[in-house]
Amino acid sequence: MTEFTLYDRPDCPYSKRVRRVLDVLSVDYEEIVVADDKADRNELEAATGQRGIPALVDDDLPDGYIADSGDISSYLKENYN
Repeated sequence: MTEFTLYDRPDCPYSKRVRRVLDVLSVDYEEIVVADDKADRNELEAATGQRGIPALVDDDLPDGYIADSGDISSYLKENYN
């Protein structure tokens, strides 16, 4: 199964939602905790072109990433349920 990279923050409710869906569906992922300050999220911006979280990254995704918790959850439920 594909291993995704999830850029998130432990205290972010949207990130928690995505982690919960990934765990319930038993989808493998690597978690990268980004800096609290958006100005320090250079790696995330390099991967996605934006600095918001959560962001799920994988070369097999249509744009290479999905950056909205609702969109991420919907994608995972449709493809890994």
